[in-house]
Amino acid sequence: GLELTPYILEKIYPHSGSAYYIGVTGPPGSGKSTIVDKLVKLFCNNHYSVGVIAVDPCSPFSGGALLGDRIRMNKRQKEWDVFFRSMSAGRVMGGLARTTKESSRILDASGKQIIIIETVGVGQSELDIAQATDTVIVILTPESGDNVQLMKAGLMEIADLFVVNKADRPGAENISLYIEAMLDRQRGRMEWKPPVILTSASLDRGIDDLYEAIWRHSRYLKQDDKLKNRRKTQLKDELKQRIESEILSVLWQKIHGNAVIDDLMDDIWEQRIDPQTAASKVVRNWLKD
Repeated sequence: GLELTPYILEKIYPHSGSAYYIGVTGPPGSGKSTIVDKLVKLFCNNHYSVGVIAVDPCSPFSGGALLGDRIRMNKRQKEWDVFFRSMSAGRVMGGLARTTKESSRILDASGKQIIIIETVGVGQSELDIAQATDTVIVILTPESGDNVQLMKAGLMEIADLFVVNKADRPGAENISLYIEAMLDRQRGRMEWKPPVILTSASLDRGIDDLYEAIWRHSRYLKQDDKLKNRRKTQLKDELKQRIESEILSVLWQKIHGNAVIDDLMDDIWEQRIDPQTAASKVVRNWLKD
């Protein structure tokens, strides 16, 4: 049960840290699942043990993951040394970064050498995946040509590799050139310039180039303790998030069912106090106790 989770995580933690973590993100329909499928095949053919965590969009009715696009992969995974786990985004508690780190840490401790985390790159999730992986692959398509949307998504900041998938379609070269131009503007602030790789995953084009680019980035990170420093920063951020979560949990246990909250709600409704001042009052009283 869930009550055993902290115990399990405590016991497996000393045995984790050997795997290499790859994040795959991008807008819906960009072909992420197909690319992950092809990468898994390459890694397994090169004798790596692979773990895949795929965070699916969830059904608006049941909350369950829409796993139809996983069926193709499941048919073939028996031939490979791969463990596949799919999660529903709607049921992920405590944030994507926390949940994926816990799951991937278990795979790491079990001996998986490559761990791929795939998620839909919308909202907070693409930032979370950057906190959970070593190499972040951002997948776009020729239809992702809304330049303003590309910048709003924050993908330029977190990508280590860019992939323009479905490159057999019109517009692929244009979006590739646009990304290159955006990266050139930031060249002075970047130690690593993310390559832009054209693929047509369903046609098996460009996947070998992507595979090689992943290893180039891995070799880059292993110079001058870059990988070590990246992971230490991620662990520091994880520690902060967990401390915040623990404090919130203790606070809510303390005030749950407390009549003070009901009284404050009356005051807020009657506009005798604003929500921010009321919240500060609750926390200050809790700290005094």
